[in-house]
Amino acid sequence: MIAATTAAVRRAGARMSSRYSTQSRTSGLDELVAAVRANDAAVVDLLKPALAEIRPSARWLDDEHGSGPLEPGEWWLVDPVGGNMNAVHGMPDWNIGVSLVRDGRPVLAVVYFPLFDEMFTATEGGGAFLNGVRLQVSDKTSLDGALAGTGQAQPGQGPEMADRVGASYSAMAKEALYVRISVPVTHQLAQVAAGRMDLHWQHDNVRAHASGVLLVQEAGGVVTDLDGKPWELTTSEYLAAAPGVHAAALDVLSPLRSTPAC
Repeated sequence: MIAATTAAVRRAGARMSSRYSTQSRTSGLDELVAAVRANDAAVVDLLKPALAEIRPSARWLDDEHGSGPLEPGEWWLVDPVGGNMNAVHGMPDWNIGVSLVRDGRPVLAVVYFPLFDEMFTATEGGGAFLNGVRLQVSDKTSLDGALAGTGQAQPGQGPEMADRVGASYSAMAKEALYVRISVPVTHQLAQVAAGRMDLHWQHDNVRAHASGVLLVQEAGGVVTDLDGKPWELTTSEYLAAAPGVHAAALDVLSPLRSTPAC
């Protein structure tokens, strides 16, 4: 199944690459939204029938901002163009992301960066790989040498989320060597899995992140919520890190976790 899925994702990446240009610019919000939707549609039109053929019983979901539980069974969770905003502005940080989730647990992940020809794959219990080479998270043991990252609060999430992201950045910047705020989230999670970055945290956990989470887990990383409990698809916020820096990063971030509504 992994071979068939990577082949489908590679074809989707080629289609998106044919649409991409470093000269892309949009004149305003309406044009930007239209370009984003057109890119997503072009990828979905290819991936949806291809993945349905690979796993006919699995249901389909391409709401990259969706969160919360799923009904039991198998689901294809697809982020058609992760970092689509980057793509429509001519920047190279975008990818095609697919995961297969079974009863709320990711069991397969494929994240492809077409412009760099980097194919990240993982299967539950089978390890994580980059272009066929097994991945291992970094062996850092101290935040003072760590490269950390988080994602921007999504537009429309309100001032409280923006404040939480800003506060967590400030807290981590005082402890880590370098902190970035960027999208797509799956890009950073793949870098953690590859040992290029040491940790990533997120104050929202959308289902499309499952592919990157599985990459980190299968590369030997630790993924928990900000209370230190194991990550689940319904976790509201999380930390994905190399084992040697996870506890220290959790100490920085846990005071800034959201509090459940009463």
